[in-house]
Amino acid sequence: MNEHHAALVQASFAKAGELGEQVAEIFYAELFAIEPSLRPMFKGDMREQGRKLLGTLAFVVQGLNAPATILPAAQKLAVKHVGYGVEARHYTLVGNALLRTLKKGLGDEFTPEVRQAWIAAYQLLADVMREAAYGSDFRLARAS
Repeated sequence: MNEHHAALVQASFAKAGELGEQVAEIFYAELFAIEPSLRPMFKGDMREQGRKLLGTLAFVVQGLNAPATILPAAQKLAVKHVGYGVEARHYTLVGNALLRTLKKGLGDEFTPEVRQAWIAAYQLLADVMREAAYGSDFRLARAS
């Protein structure tokens, strides 16, 4: 993750943000299309869940230039999500749903370079979150 990647993610997120709550709707549709068994994990008002998702994404995207400012909150969130039944493998599914959402939301503006920037940002965040939630064991599973 470098400054150029951060700038690309921030600019593309601002563009996607113009779609408003539709971003969250696309994301959850993509996530459940990838893995329908995750649907029961989401109880309650999905619009509220979508607003939380967008708020969290905004916080993370804004902090990409100084990751140390966002990573402690991400670590706490990861530990909290274990209680909801989130498994280490779910981070990959979420990452794929995010990429599919951005492609749908940004269209031609989701260039290969922008895609790579999002992958770098998400990989950084997901690795930190999985390690906080599951320890370093998840890294060993990735390496094998």
